[in-house]
Amino acid sequence: MVVAKKYVVRAPFDGEPKHSNFEIVEETLPTLRENEYLAEAVYLSVDPYQRMKLGDAYPCDMIGGQIAKVIESKNGAFPIGIWVMGHFGWRTHTIVRTDSEKMSNQKPFSYALPDFESLPVSLGLGVCGRVGNTAYFGLTEICKPKPGETVVVSGAAGAVGSHVGQIAKILGCRTIGFAGTDEKCNWIVNELGFDAAGNYRTSNIEEYLKKNAPNGVDCYFDNVGGEISSKIMSKMNGYGRVAVCGAISSYNETEPEKRKATVVQPYIVGKQLKVEGFQVNRFADRTLEGILQNLQWVKNGELKYKEHIYDGFESAVDAFIGLFKGANIGKSLVKV
Repeated sequence: MVVAKKYVVRAPFDGEPKHSNFEIVEETLPTLRENEYLAEAVYLSVDPYQRMKLGDAYPCDMIGGQIAKVIESKNGAFPIGIWVMGHFGWRTHTIVRTDSEKMSNQKPFSYALPDFESLPVSLGLGVCGRVGNTAYFGLTEICKPKPGETVVVSGAAGAVGSHVGQIAKILGCRTIGFAGTDEKCNWIVNELGFDAAGNYRTSNIEEYLKKNAPNGVDCYFDNVGGEISSKIMSKMNGYGRVAVCGAISSYNETEPEKRKATVVQPYIVGKQLKVEGFQVNRFADRTLEGILQNLQWVKNGELKYKEHIYDGFESAVDAFIGLFKGANIGKSLVKV
C-alpha cells in the first residue's frame, strides 16, 4: 500500500498566491492493474502558467510537471528504474495508465526521458523539457529569426527567456534582454552571452532600445506582456515578428484598470507586424525533436542553464510564490 501526498488548491487566487490557498493531503493508492506503472516524484516543476490554468472548480489538485522514477510497473514500455517526465501535478506518487493519456490536455502526458548521460535528470523539466521546447519552437517556428537580426526577450533571466536568448545567439542574431535586477542582467550578458540587457525597473525602455538596437528590433519574444511589451513593439522594424509566450506582469493583478497598457494596434498595423500567441502543446508531436536538439546544445557547451532548486516537498508553495516576486534566476524546481 502506497500513501501519496498531494497539494490541493482550496480556493481561487486573489492577487499573489498565498500559503492559505494550499493544503497538503494524503491519498492511499490502489494496487496496480495491467498497463499501469507507479511513479515516485523526484523533482516538481514550478511555472507561471500554473497560476492561470487551474480551471473553475475548487478545491482542485495542483497541476504541473515532474520528473519521477518508475518504482513499480505492469507496463512493458515503462520498466522499473527508468526516469519519466509526467504532467502528474504536485504529488509524491502517481499511478499512470498510458492507454488513457489521450484524455489529458497535456500532450504527451508522460514519456520516458532520453539518456542525459552525466547531466542531471532535472533538466527534463528545464532546458531539455517543456521549458526548452517552449523556447526552441517559439523562437524558431513563430519568430523565425534570420542571422544578423535583432531579437529582444522580456523575462530574459527566467527559465524560458534565458533559453530563448541563447538560441538566438546560436542562430547568429543580436540579442537584447530585459530583466528585473542588475544581478540578472549581468548574468545573462556575462554568462549567457546576450549582447545587452536592461533592468526594466530602472531603464527607460525606449531610450535603451534606441541605444542598443539602433537598427530596430526584428523579433520580440514576449514573456511578460504589459507596458514593457508595448514599448518594445513600438521600436520594431517593419514586418517584425512577435511570439507571445506569457503575460506574467498581469497574472496577479485583480484590478482591471491596472492591467491596461498602451494600445499596440497602431504599431501592428503601421509596421505590419506578425503577432502570434502559442502554447508548447502545439508542437507535442515534435517533443523529442526539441529535447534532443537542446540536449545537444547543452553537451556542446552552446547552451547554459541555471536551476533554482528548493528542497523538500513542503517548500513547493514558497517556490511558487517566489516566481511572482522575481526570486528565481533560471528554472525554478522543487527537489522532493
